[in-house]
Amino acid sequence: MPKMRVVQVPYAGGPFEIVERDIPEPESGMVRIKVQACGICHSDEVTKEGQFPGIQYPRVPGHEVVGLIDAVGATVPPRWTIGERVGVGWNGGYCGYCDSCRRGNFFACETSTQVTGVTRDGGYAEYLVAPFSALATVPKELSAEEAAPLMCAGVTTFNCLRNSGARPGDLVAVIGLGGLGHLGVQFAARSGFNTVAIGRGKDKEELAKKLGASHYLDTAAQDPAAGLQKLGGAKVILATVTSADAMKSVIGGLAPTGTLMIVGAVPSLEVPALQLLLKSQQVKGWYSGTSLDSQETLKFSVLSGVRSMNESFPLERVNEAYERMEQGKARFRVVLTMEK
Repeated sequence: MPKMRVVQVPYAGGPFEIVERDIPEPESGMVRIKVQACGICHSDEVTKEGQFPGIQYPRVPGHEVVGLIDAVGATVPPRWTIGERVGVGWNGGYCGYCDSCRRGNFFACETSTQVTGVTRDGGYAEYLVAPFSALATVPKELSAEEAAPLMCAGVTTFNCLRNSGARPGDLVAVIGLGGLGHLGVQFAARSGFNTVAIGRGKDKEELAKKLGASHYLDTAAQDPAAGLQKLGGAKVILATVTSADAMKSVIGGLAPTGTLMIVGAVPSLEVPALQLLLKSQQVKGWYSGTSLDSQETLKFSVLSGVRSMNESFPLERVNEAYERMEQGKARFRVVLTMEK
């Protein structure tokens, strides 16, 4: 049997192992993808550290996958053909048993078989098998390395903003200028929002303006909530940071009926309940999207010029790449490539 290289986690909390496996054959309704690039995401910690119940090990992480279809199983619609470049994100495919995937709540999947890189092997590998319903077409204008982070970080921020209720001209703030935030600022600006970037340090202002922000608030020099109110109050604040204190510091900057949209994972958050009540404001979480959402994110990125800023590493340097992501040293996303 032909072999492939994969990076697997042998057990919860275990080290990455580069091993050889047989190249899998796609079952009915599945396609096999020759992986070109796979992003490394903070959410890969779910698999690496065993943070989701029922993960069967060894498991291959990775849910920001781009590659070429190279084999097609029975019952796959003719719309998907060998040689087509596609992307696969969190959404491992609809099983029809419940409606969790369609609502974007993939971790609530009642069959526990549908989450790419978590309950199904992911893209830290030379080949990946995925349901055809998980596929998104990747435009030719995007390289594999440019497209891969858009399958999670991109769709999460774009999908959140387009479902936030904000309209062109509204004041929209993005707190955090990291892996999610640098995409969030671009999507907000290209969507016609009056975009405010919020970060720590004067040195980030140049980057914020380059990404398309009309305003920059330095939390080291001013109260960001007061700064937002001076600009008229934010219709939406997109919170990409993983600090509850940072999120709490901007809630006071919401306009009446404004919304704090959370995409950064924090275990808990204290909110000013009376303020939310009196001003009809809300705090809302948003989680990724479906394969169609990913496809629309890719299309919008091509049309508007949004690009992920990446550091690329070959598969054999996975430990170094993962460490760059985990320690927050990467600017701004980390991508594994499968070229030997």
